[in-house]
Amino acid sequence: MSKTIIKIEDLKRSFTMGEETVHALKGISFSIQEGEFVTIMGTSGSGKSTLLNVLGCLDQPNSGVYQIDGVSIKELTKNELAQIRNEKIGFIFQSYNLLARTTAIENVELPLLYSTKTLTAEQIHDKAFKALEQVNLSDRLDHTPSQLSGGQQQRVAIARSLVNEPVVILADEATGNLDTRTSYEIMALFQELNKQGKTILFVTHEPDIATFTGRTIVLKDGHIIQDYINNNVQSAAEALLALPIEED
Repeated sequence: MSKTIIKIEDLKRSFTMGEETVHALKGISFSIQEGEFVTIMGTSGSGKSTLLNVLGCLDQPNSGVYQIDGVSIKELTKNELAQIRNEKIGFIFQSYNLLARTTAIENVELPLLYSTKTLTAEQIHDKAFKALEQVNLSDRLDHTPSQLSGGQQQRVAIARSLVNEPVVILADEATGNLDTRTSYEIMALFQELNKQGKTILFVTHEPDIATFTGRTIVLKDGHIIQDYINNNVQSAAEALLALPIEED
């Protein structure tokens, strides 16, 4: 019996904008089991950004249940929510969110500096090095973001998301700023991490990216309109090989 990492029940979130109330999430329910690789899709205004903010403990729902790794977020204080974000969730963003004047390894070390776990400087360095090894960037430790390509910057961001050994990785349009070849390279890396047992939630608006994941949840106007298992998961590594070779 696999462990439930995320449990959402009848989740509602609305915002007041002027005199109007916007119902962003209208009572959605789903669960994610340990080791799943799930895509969340939806057009602009579907509610996926609101859902991502709730899942990332950056926002609280008006009503409904949200549990992560068995912990209900409803009664948590701001400090407790910050601890959940730091220790249970690995975030990856479209724009990488790396510190510009900071080396790759220092960027990856950051979450460990805010951790409640007591670690020595050497332990922090070792953990960050291992995370960069996982994303094949151990030869770029001392490079700053400006010295790295977009794909390499996203790999640093992925290493940073892994370093605290979170229960789930939340990726928000993580291939949105990348060309097709680099996108497929990043998806091949996500598939490899998923094979190692990582639970990944991937928000995208690109249908071809969803073919690399095992399950897709589609939102529209604050409702889940589809939630299906992908029985024919494509290999991103094979898709990469099938791309035409670019001429210089």
